[in-house]
Amino acid sequence: MTQQDIVERLRANFGKALGEWHEIRSENEYQRRTGSYLEISDPSSLQEIAFFLRDEHDLDFNNLLLISSVDNGDGSLSLAYHLESTRKKHQIAFRITVLADNASVPTITPIWLHANWQEREAWDMIGIRFKGHPDHRRILLDEDYPGYPLRKDFQEPDFFHGMKVPNA
Repeated sequence: MTQQDIVERLRANFGKALGEWHEIRSENEYQRRTGSYLEISDPSSLQEIAFFLRDEHDLDFNNLLLISSVDNGDGSLSLAYHLESTRKKHQIAFRITVLADNASVPTITPIWLHANWQEREAWDMIGIRFKGHPDHRRILLDEDYPGYPLRKDFQEPDFFHGMKVPNA
C-alpha cells in the first residue's frame, strides 16, 4: 500500500480532521518515504486516527517509530509522528501544529505504549502537554526547571538551585 493509498483511506474516514498532504518529490525513495507527511488539523481527533491506523487490518501500523517536536518560531509548536507497519512494510508520517500558549494534544500511549517516553520528552523539552498521559512528569530535567530548552525564546537561567549555570 502506498502512502497516497493510506492518505486516501484516512480522508475517507476523517476528512474534516485532516489538512494537507505534503509529499516530497525526490528520486530518493527514503526521502520520499520519511519526508512526506499528512497534516492533522483537528488535534482532538488524534487518538481516533491513531487507533484506526493501528487496528485496520490492511493498515496495521503496529509500530510508532518516532515523535519529534519543533518550535516553528511563529507562536506555534508542531509534533511529527512517524509510524510503520512491520508486517505490511509501509510507513506514514503525520504532523499536528498547536499554539505555543497552552499547547496540548491527546496522548497516544493507549495505542503505542512506548509513546510514553517520547511524549514526556516533548513535554520536557518544548512544553507540549499530553492529555490523558499516565505519567506526565519531566523526564530529562528537574520538575521545577524554568522553561523548555528547545523553544526558540528559551533563556537559560543564570542560576538553578543556587548553582551558577555554565554558559555554552
